[in-house]
Amino acid sequence: MTNPLPTGATIGILGGGQLGRMLSVAAARLGLHTHVYEPASNPPAADVAHAVTTAPYDDVAALTAFARSVDLVTYEFENIPTEALDIIEAITPIHPNRRALGTSQDRLVEKAFLQDIGLTVAPFADITDAASLDAALTTIGTPAILKTRRFGYDGKGQARLKSPQDAATALADMAGAPAVLEGFVTFTSEISIIAARNPQGEVACYDPGENIHRDGILHTTTVPANIPASLRMDAVLLAGKILNMLDYVGVMGVELFVTPKGLIVNEIAPRVHNSGHWTQNGCAVDQFEQHIRAIAGWPLGDGSRHSDVVMENLIGDDMDKVPTLAREQNCAIHLYGKVETKAGRKMGHVNRIKT
Repeated sequence: MTNPLPTGATIGILGGGQLGRMLSVAAARLGLHTHVYEPASNPPAADVAHAVTTAPYDDVAALTAFARSVDLVTYEFENIPTEALDIIEAITPIHPNRRALGTSQDRLVEKAFLQDIGLTVAPFADITDAASLDAALTTIGTPAILKTRRFGYDGKGQARLKSPQDAATALADMAGAPAVLEGFVTFTSEISIIAARNPQGEVACYDPGENIHRDGILHTTTVPANIPASLRMDAVLLAGKILNMLDYVGVMGVELFVTPKGLIVNEIAPRVHNSGHWTQNGCAVDQFEQHIRAIAGWPLGDGSRHSDVVMENLIGDDMDKVPTLAREQNCAIHLYGKVETKAGRKMGHVNRIKT
């Protein structure tokens, strides 16, 4: 794409969850429309998008009509069937590109890519059966984590091995899915950096945030992270390297372990990211607007932080706290419009401005 999208153009979004919702709001602020494609009825993004298509990802006619109705397509989650992307890409551009999506969809491919470009990752091995798991445990050791290569998120599709005796149970937990064994990393903290790149090759990074997880789900992100300035710069440089090597267009989340020997890349997410929600109240241009700017070919916004922020996810029954949170000073509430509250379900988040 050589020319930036003009006001009134339409961006297609695959996925209608909370990330699609917040992308739609950001696009509207820039005078752009969004058309959301989502198999489930009444998704969170439907409240704010210009148009919504409700159809499965194997509906060729619906995908074709959707692709023809938009100027370009982006996505809010990684696990989109390849066949659906083939149909769309034959009609309209997809950003971020298919290489970035394919790399992040498969944990083994992702780790090999990161290692190949000179970045440090945890020790890993391809697991196809009990014999390969036993062999990997011999070299990697325990504790370790066995993960499905695809479709895992928020702690799902994972099994921890405290000793080699846990191998059979962990492998059974994978339910026959291809897996990867990752060696355990001793880290002092986990951080993530949100970075963006536009078609012109311009890169902008936000300050790294420090993450705390509960039950495999992100609980809080605190900015600034409690790390030295040298590590902040290292995080920025490695994020930029990943973006450039993938010829990436859009926003990416990069999760990192802080260790005594430096930064280890945990995983990448080719989309706006939960740990970047703090930017909504800590920066003039948040990650959602930055993503829209990038894929639309606009100049990237200023990613500098004007406030310190603690982002806290509202999970399940945390919604009961909303009346109290509404009275709290310097607390911005972002709710996703989900009607049904479920245990482990992300219902919203709050950004507390630290003064």
